Amino acid sequence: MHCPDCDSYLQPPRTWIKAQLESKELLTFCVKRLETDLKKVRLVNAEFIWTEPHSKRIKVKLKVQKEVLNGAILEQSYVVEYVQQDNMCDSCTRFQANPDQWVASVQLRQRVSHRRTFFYLEQLILKHDAAAHAIKIKQMDQGIDFFFANRSHAVKFVEFLGKVAPTKSRHDKQLVSHDPKSNNYNYKYTFSVEISPVCREDLICLPPKVATSLGNLGPLVICTKVTNNITLLDPFTLRQCFLDTDQYWRHSFKSLLGSRQLVEYDVFNIEVVSPEYNLGGSKYVMADAEVARVSDYGKLFYIRTHLGHILKPGDRALGYDLYGANSNDIELDKYRGLVLPEAILIKKSYEEKRQKKRGKPRPWKLKSLDMELDESKGRANEQKLDTEYEEFLRDLEENPELRFNLSLYRNKDYQPSEMVSVSDGDDLPSVPLEELLADLELSEQED
Repeated sequence: MHCPDCDSYLQPPRTWIKAQLESKELLTFCVKRLETDLKKVRLVNAEFIWTEPHSKRIKVKLKVQKEVLNGAILEQSYVVEYVQQDNMCDSCTRFQANPDQWVASVQLRQRVSHRRTFFYLEQLILKHDAAAHAIKIKQMDQGIDFFFANRSHAVKFVEFLGKVAPTKSRHDKQLVSHDPKSNNYNYKYTFSVEISPVCREDLICLPPKVATSLGNLGPLVICTKVTNNITLLDPFTLRQCFLDTDQYWRHSFKSLLGSRQLVEYDVFNIEVVSPEYNLGGSKYVMADAEVARVSDYGKLFYIRTHLGHILKPGDRALGYDLYGANSNDIELDKYRGLVLPEAILIKKSYEEKRQKKRGKPRPWKLKSLDMELDESKGRANEQKLDTEYEEFLRDLEENPELRFNLSLYRNKDYQPSEMVSVSDGDDLPSVPLEELLADLELSEQED
């Protein structure tokens, strides 16, 4: 008995064994079917004889030995022919009857206005093959839905999400059917997983309780990294703290300003005021900077920044404009007499240099999940997603730490002749060749 859908064979009474044609597993399976016949002789060798794949025939050549007379051993070869009968296994039958049949679903959500977190999570899921058992993946507003044919697969996936992001989850079940004679119950399980709304590069005003528990950090801090812990940096004292998942959800808070509110600044002057600090592999240097908004040169800002090691006069930087922002944050109002800086710089901007390479392909690419897209939002939402995905790719180029847990692939459509270096100023940040080892093919022919 052979199931053509999942390429498995029936081992009576009800076990199905997956095996490819001419594989070691199939040979073992075929020889085991002859156990009673082989008890009288000694099996020396077994091998497949090639048959046309659609013939529904499998031929195995067996070499056996037996002692016949006064220690004389006779060796003979036999060809055993097996006939395949196609019959779908139980799981494939159920799936064919209803392809959308699922037992457990995981609803992953993040209450923010962008999908940067989900682009990153998608790559982590692909790298660790965490959604291998998902029968369907669907893109939803503010999240993704994963559907599984087994509750244990959904539980394992929820555990994986808890290890890579600060999440909280709850689950529920709904009775589908009940057989009172055999006392069997069928349920559908739903797992709701929420990711913290705090993202990398967000500006946060810590609630007084949290700030006190972290040794009077901040209260204005920048989120520099999000894994299952949230890494916070005070840009004025260069103190760094970590919030684990339990600590965050005990006193959850939102961002004061997010990456969509970043403003571009021109840097006119930089004066370093401290030596270089190394915090968790990242370098920072305190400096006094003279900057002005690119859109408005009418006002110069004299600010303190932690980016003195990468900024120099003439550069552009992205930061939060607290001088012009209308912030009505409840946590901010709790700090009486708090003097807000006019601007907080977050990172160096390469937008000017990128204009020259706009539209040219990258030497690397990413894979994506087989996901049903949400087409209800129309064309505008599609363009917004494309823009956000491009920003995510730029983040990967600029931040080697962000690429550390992901698999990047060489883009075979990329032409080496298109490698044009930017002559003026620093080159654009790019992904070095040694990081494109995933899916690498080695051949003797030199490129």
